[in-house]
Amino acid sequence: MSKVMEETESVKSKEVEQEVKEGLEEEAEIWSWGAGTEGQLGTGKLQDEHKPKLLHSLSSFGPISHLSCGGAHAIALTPGGRVLTWGRGNSGQLGHGEMANCLHPKSVESLEGIFIKHVSAGWNHSGFVSDNGYVFTCGDGSFGQLGHGDYISRCSPVQVLHFKTKHVDQIACGMRHSLVLLKGDTEDVIYGFGSGKRGQLGISDDKQKLVNTPQVTLGFENVKIKSVTANGDHSAAISMHGNFYVWGRAFCGAPDVYRPRRVTADLYFIQVSLGWNHALVLTGDGEVYMLGRYNYNVPTYAQKANMMKHISEDEGVMQRVLDFDSAKVVQIGAGAEHSAVVTDDGSVMTWGWGEHGQLGLGDTSDQIGPHVVSLCNEQSRKPCVGRVYCGSGFTYFVGTYTVNSTF
Repeated sequence: MSKVMEETESVKSKEVEQEVKEGLEEEAEIWSWGAGTEGQLGTGKLQDEHKPKLLHSLSSFGPISHLSCGGAHAIALTPGGRVLTWGRGNSGQLGHGEMANCLHPKSVESLEGIFIKHVSAGWNHSGFVSDNGYVFTCGDGSFGQLGHGDYISRCSPVQVLHFKTKHVDQIACGMRHSLVLLKGDTEDVIYGFGSGKRGQLGISDDKQKLVNTPQVTLGFENVKIKSVTANGDHSAAISMHGNFYVWGRAFCGAPDVYRPRRVTADLYFIQVSLGWNHALVLTGDGEVYMLGRYNYNVPTYAQKANMMKHISEDEGVMQRVLDFDSAKVVQIGAGAEHSAVVTDDGSVMTWGWGEHGQLGLGDTSDQIGPHVVSLCNEQSRKPCVGRVYCGSGFTYFVGTYTVNSTF
């Protein structure tokens, strides 16, 4: 082939490549499934969904950068710092100024004009963190979990004045307690408030039943914290060095933990997600480990099918979840008693409690091993990235797809 012909073919090749790129567009989709009788699925219907339903109710608000799912409500955050909530609102947790359910995503009007960078949905309360480090809470306050120095519920977000002169990075809302993370130059500080009878506040070596103002969680001196998490009566944190800490209600009937304890595993963890009786943790190598168990006894199945592998005798419950079809896991989520992961090929896999269809497999059966969830993707598009979020008995998936617009 002559040099001229080679140059001509090269130009044509680049033109074809450019045409292919121009024919590809990114498209975001949000799916929900599981318990929906209080509007938490955002479908506009008060019913459970056993298979993923594509949501259109969020499209008018633009892209969604983050979701948080609670007992029966959800919070969405846009890239512009706008907050949307829907689902159960009988304790004021939606922040709409009333104690009523909401079937469709609705903007939290009292937070408009404030750039919110982080949100968390608890069982019946919610937390919001602004870009300037302020904290706002609303919902059930009967255990002091709103941090306002009383036990009053609120139906609109109210600033937690304890942190007015501090810069907060994250908030995590559990069943009846809350955690707040402050980032410092040399060390980070975690605060806890609400119910502490199972040790979930980590503020003392003894039981602290109710605390209505933020108190410092012990045991994190000179530790840099990446993230804090709360669910049920459990609390957890991941350090910047990849260490995993837990405190609160213990797993598998062991004694409760009243001060944060590092889980003794020689692994580098990057994410933790808590359920009511179990915790999922993700390593930097894409491996998933589990603390605790489901009520239908996952370890028994693990012994029979070799789907899990014990790696630690600490509480005798830390196991590696093995069955992901050789794919690496890139993100995890835990509901009350179900689990979900996203793998590096864009697949969503679920297992655990399925009574409300929260596994998205088309039925209400429990599953003791991971199964792929069908999102009815067409062949003309391929998942690029996705994140899964679990509420107590429901699940959300936010995926970004590459679409061939020439089809």
